[in-house]
Amino acid sequence: MSLRKLNAILTAAIMLLFLFHIITGSLQLAGIVPGGNMVMKIAAEIMGVAVLAHALTGAKLTADTLIAQKKSGAGGYYKENRLFWARRISGFAVLLFMLAHTSIFAGNNKSGAAFRLNLFDVPQLVCSLLLVLTLLLHIGTNIKPLMNAFGVSGRSKELSADIAVIVSVLLLLAGAAFVIYFIRWGG
Repeated sequence: MSLRKLNAILTAAIMLLFLFHIITGSLQLAGIVPGGNMVMKIAAEIMGVAVLAHALTGAKLTADTLIAQKKSGAGGYYKENRLFWARRISGFAVLLFMLAHTSIFAGNNKSGAAFRLNLFDVPQLVCSLLLVLTLLLHIGTNIKPLMNAFGVSGRSKELSADIAVIVSVLLLLAGAAFVIYFIRWGG
């Protein structure tokens, strides 16, 4: 199996786990379902490992691409490769905000009926909303290559738009849940 195919499979697994995480986490933060869900915690840990593998695979593929460009004498061609770099930079930003998100939610405890953290103030809200935005950018710029990796080309434009709408709605739900949680926290 090629590294690109492995990365595509990892990405699909991450997307499924991510959708589960957004839905259950949003319901939890909004106070609709109780906190402390062990299944959600295990799924998040599996997703974290898959994201790390995806990042390492992406870094290797990026290095291979840069080496091939240098050998061919193609140079940087930054203007022609802006989307390539937007995908890499947004992926790196997602990693940074995901680490912050993990640290924000790792110190949780249950006090009464509400799921509580050690602190969820303005910086935590801003960091969480930036995670949502970077995910939107990263997923949005990578839907088409993911579908190409799975050989979906005939209806890829329509399917990409459908996926983009679904992901956008779910990320809007996640952003709203962060804001609701911030308000519930007393912010």
